[in-house]
Amino acid sequence: MFLIWDIGPDPVKVTVKPVKITLKSDKEEMGKVMIIGAGGVGTVVAHKCAMHPEVFTEIVLASRTQSKCDAISAKVADATGVRIATDRVDADSVPELCELFRRHRPELVINVALPYQDLTIMEACLECGVSYLDTANYEPKDEAHFEYSWQWAFRKRFEKAGLTAILGCGFDPGVSAIFVAYAAKHHFSEMRCLDIVDCNAGNHGKAFATNFNPEINIREITQKGKYWEDGKWVETENLAMHQPLTYPNIGVRESYLLYHEELESLVINFPTIRRARFWMTFGQEYLTHLRVIQDIGMARIDPVLYNGQEIIPIQFLKAVLPDPGSLGENYTGETSIGCRISGLDKEGKESTYYIYNNCSHQEAYKETGAQAVSYTTGVPAVVGAMMFMTGKWVMPGVHNVEEFDPDPFLASLAENGLPWHVIVDGDLEFND
Repeated sequence: MFLIWDIGPDPVKVTVKPVKITLKSDKEEMGKVMIIGAGGVGTVVAHKCAMHPEVFTEIVLASRTQSKCDAISAKVADATGVRIATDRVDADSVPELCELFRRHRPELVINVALPYQDLTIMEACLECGVSYLDTANYEPKDEAHFEYSWQWAFRKRFEKAGLTAILGCGFDPGVSAIFVAYAAKHHFSEMRCLDIVDCNAGNHGKAFATNFNPEINIREITQKGKYWEDGKWVETENLAMHQPLTYPNIGVRESYLLYHEELESLVINFPTIRRARFWMTFGQEYLTHLRVIQDIGMARIDPVLYNGQEIIPIQFLKAVLPDPGSLGENYTGETSIGCRISGLDKEGKESTYYIYNNCSHQEAYKETGAQAVSYTTGVPAVVGAMMFMTGKWVMPGVHNVEEFDPDPFLASLAENGLPWHVIVDGDLEFND
């Protein structure tokens, strides 16, 4: 990893350039990985795993609909020459998952299915002796509420079994938390304020569409906001707090405070943080559609009776909205996700630190056939899997990503399509 420091009157900027590294242990072959989930993120994970045959000697892709897995496998074979095996599983069923795991005997499961299925997959991993990695924390189907307590409850069982469970290894959660760990390791003696900022400045040409599973996306952004301050959680009305922020290579975008799951673990693992918040950008047209969806009851997650049978409105809405996996071809623009942190540097001086990545929708689509939101989630999952397979992130128990060494992960992330940058002592734009 090269760090290039431009010293001058302006804030110091660090550019991290991709460096070719080989992640291998003493043995030439690493092992078998199983991917569960065949959506946009699963597509990216399959492509990127296939690009590393030196790490993943065998790859299996499974989902409820095997034909989706077969289609992804065919595209991966055309692009890389690597053949991915496919299978079918109902990830809500522990017995079906165990049958799948015993049939294929993977060393690691990459879970990019629905967050409702995290606990059944973890249970099956324990029963079959398989390590685990996911990109989003568990939430129950019948309640729009997500927290890590359900998965943290597995800690002693995974530790006793000698298995590693890596939680939240997407981008946010995921890289965002690893950015914080990197800043703590290399720049700060004490972090005080953290703002995670997520901007999608892309245009997919649709009147309204979500960039990942509509049901999960809408549940997430229609909840009340929440942030950490002075040792307690502060709740706000949905999207009530917002302000304009400037994003690199994009410009100014209105950014709205949401609750996001990585805040829960970060304030525990970095207790000097006095305030931690998460912000995401939305256009006015998107917000108008979202408000109408809520007002007419289509965001409801409880069943309603229609023509003599029960349906769940948000699941019906998902069926009529554009498939997020279909958006990539005509998507333009880019995403920008990062962490803006203030505190005391290693010398005890007041300092700010902005660490971020920008990702092009078009470049992501050219490489994997998926848009940048799927790409920025899928690539970190593969890098995390590489860290596990090569012995760099092996720790029996259940762990959030910031508990591992950030250095090899971020070096590999840059090499695998997501370079990152740092601005030291710049204006973080938060004056409160």
